[in-house]
Amino acid sequence: MARQLGVEPLEVPGVTIAAALPLYVAMHRLGLLRDPAAVAAVVFVSLLGLTLFMRGVQGRPLDSVSITVTGAAYAGGMLTFAYLLRHHRFVVSPAGGTALVFYPVLLTWASDVGAYFVGRWLGKAKLMPSVSPGKTQAGAWGAVVTTVAASLAYNTWVLPNYAQLSLTLPLAIVFGVVVSGAAQVGDLVESMFKREAGVKDSSHLLPGHGGILDRLDSVYFVLPVAYLMLSALLKPAGA
Repeated sequence: MARQLGVEPLEVPGVTIAAALPLYVAMHRLGLLRDPAAVAAVVFVSLLGLTLFMRGVQGRPLDSVSITVTGAAYAGGMLTFAYLLRHHRFVVSPAGGTALVFYPVLLTWASDVGAYFVGRWLGKAKLMPSVSPGKTQAGAWGAVVTTVAASLAYNTWVLPNYAQLSLTLPLAIVFGVVVSGAAQVGDLVESMFKREAGVKDSSHLLPGHGGILDRLDSVYFVLPVAYLMLSALLKPAGA
């Protein structure tokens, strides 16, 4: 998408950093990185140095570095929160870690489904036509309702049985509302990027569906939000 705007990111370093971010987080969790901030600073400084030789003044170096860092953080950094949920300090078993990861993921799917069907059924007033002409206000509300229902169901039957964790009823409702909001913002942000670049899909990797980013844009925003909320709100089931 950046190339559509005439910007050439540092593709190989950017992809490498994006792919390394989950490994970086895993190594920090295992105690193999004693000063992760210093490692991040060295990587950033190295990236700036590479820009000097790979882009130069004529290659729009400021844009190039900005897109490279943003792309790596967006595509690789956000997904590392799935790993952090899977190995959260509250998790006592592999099944519990899987259940914790799928909680926000399934709620994201519920939000998308609710937005689609309610939007088609009742949608008239547009939500943000300059960014995404197809999204409606009714669809946004439908997404919230279905996500809250899914959150209550998951918190009642799945989380306590597989992860030995739970939220109180009010917190499960709040979690559903916030996840739906994050999912819809994530979807709109990617639509904003595509509108600026003048493209319909982020890529053509998946025939009929666009690119990976088109499928995971909502999840990118949901995972970090879910990690922060669940870390603060979860408690052992029955406690």
